[in-house]
Amino acid sequence: MSLISDDMQQLLLNYCEPESELLQKIDRETNLKVLMPRMLSGHYQGRVLSFLSKMVNPNRILEIGTFTGYATLCLAEGLTETGIIYTLDINEELEDMVRHNFAQSDYSSKIKYILGDAAQTVNSLEETFDLVFIDADKKNNGTYYDLVFNRIRPGGLIIVDNVLWSGKVLNTNQDKDTKNITTFNDKIAADDRVEKLILPVRDGLFIIRKNKVCLNHYC
Repeated sequence: MSLISDDMQQLLLNYCEPESELLQKIDRETNLKVLMPRMLSGHYQGRVLSFLSKMVNPNRILEIGTFTGYATLCLAEGLTETGIIYTLDINEELEDMVRHNFAQSDYSSKIKYILGDAAQTVNSLEETFDLVFIDADKKNNGTYYDLVFNRIRPGGLIIVDNVLWSGKVLNTNQDKDTKNITTFNDKIAADDRVEKLILPVRDGLFIIRKNKVCLNHYC
């Protein structure tokens, strides 16, 4: 999924913060025990998510797509003292592993893990979010974006994963999944309520900042 060479990826890892022992364990066990382990964020992307979270210093984070909890714990590193991260997932088969991973973390009391259809569970949360990370079923990226937009504070971040889709977004003849990614990317590019850029980290992170409001208009 990485768009850069293995040698360059290793160099990047050499110059970023190390993983904690718990994150190393989650990475190892995910690769050993879980189908499609490539869905895990991994060391470098995890440090990027941690860095962005620490810059925002969020009081409330929403994550759509938990998988085995690696990215959840990276994002939690930036929370305020009273902060909470809500992480939503539909895969009940991974529940025991995820809860075990969270229980071993210093952030366990700050994590609210909710199982169910995110398109429904988002509406049950009475919160305003400082940071949202969308990393679930890609065909619904636009749906999730629309659901959370009015729930994120002006100046807050929405981060969306896998927006370069292993480089397939460059193809002229795109399959259905790639077209879904391109449609979402075009939607964000045309949204003048936000500032946006894509970081070519791993499989592409769309970083989207909601504009601040001035006199009932976005500015």
